[in-house]
Amino acid sequence: MRVFKFLLFVIISASVWATTQPQEQVQFKPSVEQRVRSSITTRFLSNWHYKDTSLDDELSKKIFDRYLELLDPNFSFFLASDIEEFASYRLLLDDALQHSNPAPAYEIFNVYVQRVRNRVEFAREELKKPMDFTIDESYIWDRSEIKWAKSEKELDEFWRQRVKNDFLRLRLTDKEDTATVEALDDRYVNLNRRITELNSDDIFQFFMNSFAQSIEPHTAYMSPRSSANFEISMRLSLEGIGALLGRENEYTSIARVVPGGPADKDGRLKAGDRVTAVGQGPEGKLKDVIGWRVDDVVDLIRGPKHTIVRLEVLHEDTGVGGPSTIIDIVRDEVKLEEQAAKSRIIEVPGEAESALKIGVIDLPVFYLDFSGRANNLPDYRSSTRDVRRLIDDMKAEGIQGLIVDLRNNGGGSLLEATTLTGLFIDEGPVVQVRNANGRISTEEDNEPGMTWEGPLAVLVNRYSASASEIFAAAIQDYGRGLIIGETTFGKGTVQNLVDLDDYAKPSENGKMGQLKITMAQFFRVNGGSTQNRGVEPDIHFPSAGDPEDYGERSLDNALPWTSIAPASFEADGDLERMVAVTDFRYQDRITSSQEFGWLRDDVEEFNRNKDKTEISLLESARREEMDKAEAKRKARKEARSKHDDGPLLEESDTLATAGEPAEAIVDDEESADSEEDADARPDLLLRESARIVGDMVELNDDELALARQFSILDKAPVSDGLN
Repeated sequence: MRVFKFLLFVIISASVWATTQPQEQVQFKPSVEQRVRSSITTRFLSNWHYKDTSLDDELSKKIFDRYLELLDPNFSFFLASDIEEFASYRLLLDDALQHSNPAPAYEIFNVYVQRVRNRVEFAREELKKPMDFTIDESYIWDRSEIKWAKSEKELDEFWRQRVKNDFLRLRLTDKEDTATVEALDDRYVNLNRRITELNSDDIFQFFMNSFAQSIEPHTAYMSPRSSANFEISMRLSLEGIGALLGRENEYTSIARVVPGGPADKDGRLKAGDRVTAVGQGPEGKLKDVIGWRVDDVVDLIRGPKHTIVRLEVLHEDTGVGGPSTIIDIVRDEVKLEEQAAKSRIIEVPGEAESALKIGVIDLPVFYLDFSGRANNLPDYRSSTRDVRRLIDDMKAEGIQGLIVDLRNNGGGSLLEATTLTGLFIDEGPVVQVRNANGRISTEEDNEPGMTWEGPLAVLVNRYSASASEIFAAAIQDYGRGLIIGETTFGKGTVQNLVDLDDYAKPSENGKMGQLKITMAQFFRVNGGSTQNRGVEPDIHFPSAGDPEDYGERSLDNALPWTSIAPASFEADGDLERMVAVTDFRYQDRITSSQEFGWLRDDVEEFNRNKDKTEISLLESARREEMDKAEAKRKARKEARSKHDDGPLLEESDTLATAGEPAEAIVDDEESADSEEDADARPDLLLRESARIVGDMVELNDDELALARQFSILDKAPVSDGLN
């Protein structure tokens, strides 16, 4: 639920409204088009979901609770009296959906907007009052046990402490009090702006996702805009100018220019510039966009390649009062390389040789240009194509082992999970898929041969999910490589995209959005499921927290683990001996590793603090904690400077700290300091993974031959290995 718990903030934090002056609250209500969308979506979710679903009072209760949780996850805005007034809807949301009338969601949201405004007004008034940081009191930032405030007075006290904590956090960075007041006042004003800027379509998406998520965690409604962004994320390209937009008060600003894009090649548009108006074509009228939502400005700037967009820009160095400049840019295809597969070669010390070359493939997502593939375009983008090319390049440089890094890879295309697995196995089934009717199909690699036949490891963590788990499970079941890291997320379900435009007359804007609906469950070739349990690594890295507190197994409405009959496949080899040897060497190394000692200390500290729900507002206590943390950071930095681990100290690896979570809006200076500290840390887990693969390389031919002999002597289809 964590992903959707903060969906509201993620959306509202993208933009601001035009003025800081109070405006009359708009009373939202559903449109005729949204009623039509509601009807189609309800029909699909009730009748076509993999999980048998009854739209009744029990589901209505879940939808009600989830919608409130989505709007106010920390019980910071609504009062208990509000919830009592909403109680009449608790058993009526199923009827509202069946009658295509999402009006209750809008009525609740109208109250929510007013409550946010009330809190912003209170917070801004608190900033005008003196604060005493010598008082020994605590701020309970996690209200999950307290829940809704019973009175305005109780909620005022929570917000008084919240504002005081916000102030103290900035004060601890040595920011002047006057500057702190200005920064926090801007922060609270921006919160009001963002909530006011939400429109009827946003509310509809919130409500329909509350419905979808009440059935199963990975089903969702996507608005037309969300659908377009999803397609872009899968094909890693768009048609536009290649600039990432952000907000600077009422202005849309250029956050970053994408290297190699049209804006970058043109050279006139720079990060920090402010866009004040947008025009279409060489003569089109410039439309003022000051105060617009960022995504609305994005819609104006994007467009078909080879067309012209004109931007009126205030350059950063001229300031908001300076003269504006008109920049005309020809749109073109923009490649989004940040999410594309990347490679590097790192060297590890070896016993037989001075150094071993280990290749690394970093794959953030399993991407595929579905349209390009369907139209048989020769250069359509896919993760498998890119990884094959990167492996060939590294083979030419003499790599001896390979790591596929899937940390934080949340999945993507099922087809890509299958074809990517095919790069590392000869031929055979990769994943089994069972639909709602119980019919089982198999996705197979039918292409003979392997792109990489040598030692292989897959690096995963708790956020590796879905397609990542399909790939890791297949590599493990085939005995093709070792899985290293943490137990994965545990998402073992398959979603299909349903275009609502195919089931209704086109709306005025021609788009009604899409439904991402769970239609099937996938199973490993050994018959087990990754659902709930995830993929268990062969070699475990230290992990903070209880595995039951994260991933699919922590969700109350997730599908349970189950199994089916195994597929007929032949393992490449039995890696039990290799696991034993490499794990022994790994354990031996970390007992004397200072970095792993620090990691274990951090894990222990996390586990000690993970259940804390409050933080001191005593400045002396907070400074003492900060000084201890800074002393530890400096001591580690100094120790690292005296120990040269060569080229392996290049990337960063961080461990989340327990205690107060990051605020929804953080100060820029704090963020920059945090990122700088992270960059100073070595990617300890990647480094050790490379050494484990180095151990695999050094296992002698007799051991490898013996490992393969196990599979040669047993040619019967593998039928065991279920977890």
